[in-house]
Amino acid sequence: MGMNKSPSLVWFRLDLRLDDHPALLHAFERKHPVIPVYIWSPEEEGEWSPGTASRWWLHQSLERLDAELRKIGAHLILRRGLSLEVLNDLIRETGADGVFWNRRYEPALVARDAEIKAELRSRNIIVESFNASLLHEPWEVLKSDGKPYQVFTAFWKALLSLPEPSLPLAAPTRILAPDVWPDSLPLPDLGLVNQEDWTENLREIWSPGSEGAMSRLERFIDEFLWTYTEDRDRPDREGTSRLSPHLHFGEISPRYVWHAAREHAENHRKKGKPEGVWSFLRELAWREFAYQLLFHFPYTPDQPLKPEFMDFPWKKNTAAALEAWQQGRTGYPLVDAGMRELRATGWMHNRARMITASFLVKDLLISWVEGAKWFWDTLVDADLANNTFGWQWTAGCGADAAPYYRIFNPVLQGEKFDPNGEYVRRWLPELAALPNHAIHQPWTASALSSADDAIEHGKSYPPPMVDHLEARQNALFALSTIKKIEENTADDS
Repeated sequence: MGMNKSPSLVWFRLDLRLDDHPALLHAFERKHPVIPVYIWSPEEEGEWSPGTASRWWLHQSLERLDAELRKIGAHLILRRGLSLEVLNDLIRETGADGVFWNRRYEPALVARDAEIKAELRSRNIIVESFNASLLHEPWEVLKSDGKPYQVFTAFWKALLSLPEPSLPLAAPTRILAPDVWPDSLPLPDLGLVNQEDWTENLREIWSPGSEGAMSRLERFIDEFLWTYTEDRDRPDREGTSRLSPHLHFGEISPRYVWHAAREHAENHRKKGKPEGVWSFLRELAWREFAYQLLFHFPYTPDQPLKPEFMDFPWKKNTAAALEAWQQGRTGYPLVDAGMRELRATGWMHNRARMITASFLVKDLLISWVEGAKWFWDTLVDADLANNTFGWQWTAGCGADAAPYYRIFNPVLQGEKFDPNGEYVRRWLPELAALPNHAIHQPWTASALSSADDAIEHGKSYPPPMVDHLEARQNALFALSTIKKIEENTADDS
């Protein structure tokens, strides 16, 4: 029983776990009854409400979170509607005197949360928000003049000069229940999952929820952490952590991941130099950097950080070219393998993300915003800070961007990072018969003559939709119309 103390509402958002959950722990330590709440309000996220793959993941994650809460004497109350209205309803229904949540950093939600906090406090409701999704807050890692960093190496150095991220908090073992639980919508009523969706095959690949996140982290640390530096760029190998969707939905905290990797390095010093550990920690820092940029430059999800790129002459009437790219039918095997991996699994290897993005923006001269929208809908780890940062980086119009004249050559990239063609063969079975030397350029005469099914091959796999060298010149010319670039444009990675 609740002993007549007013309950606290804990508003879950992108923090779908019990471990290292400051808002939940704060409510628990008040020794009042606790009511965990999730509000589905996609309209409040503006142009960037969760896409198809994200909604599928969210459905599974909410189901797992509810099961975990039940083990400690609570359950998740699901509602939909405008957040302030729903919170007001719940305060009225339960007599709650406090609302606690962990912060989000997307521009639309920063504004919404500030408004909700002010409104509830004006009515003497206790409201506190906490940091649960970053190692450090965006306002804690600033240059000496108080401005945000726009170069990663300087940001990383500043991050390392701060005290180590705080240790993760333990989960509460038992939650005090209210005398009466408010009504909750059944999870299917949120309408997150459409049975006819392509997302149905995702359940064979992913295990959403904090348990799935923990086991993925443990496996990565045991098997891949020490070789991360070499293997992280190889889409043909299982060398990355694949923690990105778990981190996005807050099923595991970056503090927990950071300390688990650090502890492993300390305990296994005999294995040699821990370069892999630091390469991995740097990737956590790139995630922080992306959040810092989104927070300080809230216009960047659909506008370039560098204003001169507003005038970039993107091609018009590109629907057919965009669709060919989306379907993985560009005629460049590494690009197409990446796009098909995305469609089949809701995820894409980071090296393939850079190459597919470069192809869209530089070879096809289609705006990075179009690419960002497609990734937003199809990635299980679609995250506004990281998606925006990655696309602006590749397009050359963001912070710490690749120089615009860095135009990935999909053939050379394939030969370097998928040398035996295993990644391409996995996702483009129609090219499986080609020998290694031809797998990344199937249009060459030597490739066709050495394939058993040369005639069939031409029908089943398209020829390249553009000539890369010509497209590269067009991209450089387009750039020259908006600003002067360095004379040396030979960097064709």
